[in-house]
Formats: sequence, C-alpha cells, structure tokens
Amino acid sequence: MKYPNILYIHSHDTGRFIQPYGYSADTPSMQKLAEEGVLFRQAFCGGPTCSPSRAVLLTGECAHSSGMTGLAHRGFSLNDYSHHMIHTLRGKGYFSALIGVQHIARDPSVIGYDFIADIKQRNVRHVVPAVKQFLSDVPAKPFFLSVGFSETHRKFPECSDKQDPRYVLPAPTVPDTPETRRDMAMFRTSAQIYDSGVGEVLRCLEEQGLSDETLIINTTDHGIAFPGMKCTLSDYGIGIMLIMRGPGGFTGGKVVDSLVSHIDLFPTLCDYLDIEPPEWLQGVSLMPLVRGEQESVRDEVFAEVSYHAAYEPKRCVRTDRWKYIKRFDGRTRAVLPNCDDSMSKDVWLRHGWAERPVQEEILYDLVFDPHETCNCANDPSCGDVLENMRFLLNDWMERTGDPLIEGKVAAPEGARVNDPDGLSPKDPVKEA
Repeated sequence: MKYPNILYIHSHDTGRFIQPYGYSADTPSMQKLAEEGVLFRQAFCGGPTCSPSRAVLLTGECAHSSGMTGLAHRGFSLNDYSHHMIHTLRGKGYFSALIGVQHIARDPSVIGYDFIADIKQRNVRHVVPAVKQFLSDVPAKPFFLSVGFSETHRKFPECSDKQDPRYVLPAPTVPDTPETRRDMAMFRTSAQIYDSGVGEVLRCLEEQGLSDETLIINTTDHGIAFPGMKCTLSDYGIGIMLIMRGPGGFTGGKVVDSLVSHIDLFPTLCDYLDIEPPEWLQGVSLMPLVRGEQESVRDEVFAEVSYHAAYEPKRCVRTDRWKYIKRFDGRTRAVLPNCDDSMSKDVWLRHGWAERPVQEEILYDLVFDPHETCNCANDPSCGDVLENMRFLLNDWMERTGDPLIEGKVAAPEGARVNDPDGLSPKDPVKEA
C-alpha cells in the first residue's frame, strides 16, 4: 500500500474563530481548505489548556490517562512518549518531522521525531521558511510533518489595516467596550497572520507536487484566550476548528455536523491507513462520517482541566443537547490566574469578577441556551437528565482511571504552579 503523507498544521488558542465557521476573521486560506476538504462543525478538544489538549490528539488518550494533566513548560509530561502517534506511524515507514510549536515536552528530543527544525521562534515568520526548506528536499516519504504556529496565542500584534477596532464585534463573553473591541481586533490580526502561514505552506505543498498525496489536518488546541473561554469547559473553551483535506474521501467541501473529538484523530488515522490500533486508544474512527456511512460515531464528548497556571479540577460531558460540568475543588470563586491577562480580563475585573461565585455543578440545555448562561442543575424538570449526565461523567472517569476520583490530582515533583487565589499567571509560582 502506498501511504499518503500527513501534514498536521496547528495553532495556539484559535477555537473556531475563523472564516469557515462563519466568523468575520479574514482567513481565506482556511476557507479554501474547507471548501476543498472536510469541515467538522462540532469538533471539541479533550481539555481547554495547551499541553493536555495536544496530548489528547497525539496519543489518542484523555489527558489524565496520558499523564499530561498540566503544561509541559511548567513541568508536566506524558507518562510514555512512545504513545505519540509518530511511533505507530514509524512502523509503517513514516519519517517524522517537527517544525515549530509542539508543547507536550519541555525538551522536544524526548518525543522521538526523526527531524526537529532548529528555528529561533515559532511564529509564522520563522516557521514557514523552515517548512519550505523541508518540503523542497523531503528526506523520506511517506512523512508525518507537524507544523506548529504560535499564532494566535497572546501577546497579540497591533491591529492591521483590515482590523479597525471601531467596527469589530468583541468576543461573545465580554461586553462591547473600546477595550474589548480592540482586543478582538488584535486577535483577528493574529488569525490573519496565521492564515497567511497556512496559505504559504499549502502553496509550497502544491509547488512541490505533494498536494494530491498528502492528508492535511488543520486544527487548534482549544478556545481563544478571552475571559470565559480558554481554560473553561464552555463550548467557547472546548470547541475547536478541525479541517481535513486529502486523498481517500477528505475532499469535496463536506460538512460534518455530528460530535467529534481530538481523541478520535489517532484512531481515524489507524482506520484510514489500515494500521492495527494500539491498545491504549480511547477514541473512535471518524472514517464512517467521512465516507458517509454513518451520521454519527459517538453520543458524547468529554473534556477536563486539572492544572493550567493553577490547580482547577473540573470535568465535563457534552451530548448534542446537554452539557454537564462538575468542579472538584470546593471553591466558591473563580481561579483568576487561569485566565490570560488582557484588556478584556481587565474589564471583567473592574466590574467585580473576583467576587462572583462559581457553581460546583452545572447543567446546560444547549438547544435553548447555546451560550450556556442558565444553569438547569436545580430545575426539577431536568432531574432525569441531570442523573444521566452525572452517570456518563462518572462512568468515563472510572473507565479511564481518572485520579481525581481518589482526590486531588498531584502535580509532578518540581512542577511550577500558581496560587489559585492569585490574580495573574505571571504572579510568582511555587514548585510542587
């Protein structure tokens, strides 16, 4: 069998805030990719924080199963780096290469890539030339190439000429003010830069005659870095873009509306390439959706947070209609260091965010409350639904060996964490 190349293009903190999902961001390259490939409208990450989310995709395990319960640069790691998909692909002759962001290891050499590009920074300006160099003289085929861009992570660039803050709609979780409009305009500028990088990579692929033999996976880690989004279990936190294009059915501008998760991509590649799936995989193949054989492959998706800057244990299960979230820390106030500093965060803080209570158990009806503003957990008419969602979440936690069942999830020795009662992720940290 002739195996296709795999190009995994990924960004930081983009959520679904790009043109193919109906947002007014100027991202024509990803729009074109969607029109030529398959767009997953209801795709979710396994955890709305950087390293856990990427670990879920690359190992096919939920974050607590893989061991990645916090951020790699703060001292968290996978239990076993041989669970990374590149090692399974290597068994079929794949050459693996990393260019740019990876964020699942403090030292990328432990992951096991055959090639790691030596570049100064991980933004479009530095990543794209390295990708072009790699594609102009590919060491071996088939290849798995991970191209990670630091865009659209904060700190955002200044607004481009196309992003006038006077005429920008702010993030949906914050009020419409000059600060929040400017914040969103700067995010959109970063998304525009990211899209230009995607476009250059795709053009290079075409110029080298590799497009028809390459499966492209274009996604992000989690939601955008605004209050109430990144590091929350709302759909704004766990909802992600996912576009795939390539041979074997990933063509034609298809749109998939059923639930899918990052955890399903490893099983999908095994199915797509006719590879025996490793025994640790916890997701399902998306190929029946791509082939049009089934309308759905799963009834629910799960996501989790243990550590971001600070400890904030929470878990969720989401179905087509319902979202159930449970907090396990007993706190009555938000963990402010887990929200990136920004003009939008400052607006929330000025209006008393630090004093607003948080709820231990939340149930949302996503049909009548798609923005997740009304907690139905105490509504007697939703009692049966609440019990079922509790069961689904508890069953998942037990099946996957979630350490949270036994109590606090321990950070590895030497990991750097913030005080949950602090204000900013830039506050002093302590070692676990």
